[in-house]
Amino acid sequence: MSTTRPYSPGDRGPEPSGASGASEGGVAAAGPAGEDMAAQDGAAAPPGGRQVRRLSFEGESGVVPLARDFTRQALYAWGWLPAASADQRAAAEDVLLVVSELVTNACLHAEGPDQLQITCDNKVLRIEVTDRGTGQPAPRTPHRAGRPGGHGMFIVQRLCLDWGVVRTPGVGGKTVWAELGAPA
Repeated sequence: MSTTRPYSPGDRGPEPSGASGASEGGVAAAGPAGEDMAAQDGAAAPPGGRQVRRLSFEGESGVVPLARDFTRQALYAWGWLPAASADQRAAAEDVLLVVSELVTNACLHAEGPDQLQITCDNKVLRIEVTDRGTGQPAPRTPHRAGRPGGHGMFIVQRLCLDWGVVRTPGVGGKTVWAELGAPA
């Protein structure tokens, strides 16, 4: 399902002005070089807490592998990896694949990504890729499995609980978000 709305289901809207990293349960951000700037104690959020990591792509090259490595580090920090079961391993691989697809789409169709944000609580992991593009992502219809290319949003649609696009009025670009269920 693709939706374009001001906020995704369950989202309380944009962060208050000046909130560049304060969030429930600890926040990690990334600077221009992509380094992890986790909370000083390095501890994971308390049970039920929300955890957020941000990566800026400003001045970076090789953004797809950078985004995957950043996401993998977050999954380790949040206890998704190393996976204790095949289902948990599959959930982590799905997250990495969705990150790859969203960042690749921003590279191919939207002048490149500006930022990756990953938010996790006990039930849902949310991926957000912000770019400067004006286009609207959509799965190719009809989907032709044997045809090369055009599978990115189809994959996102199949793997995710929901996905959509958020546009801020008066601001160029968009944020493409996707949500996946946390492993059991």
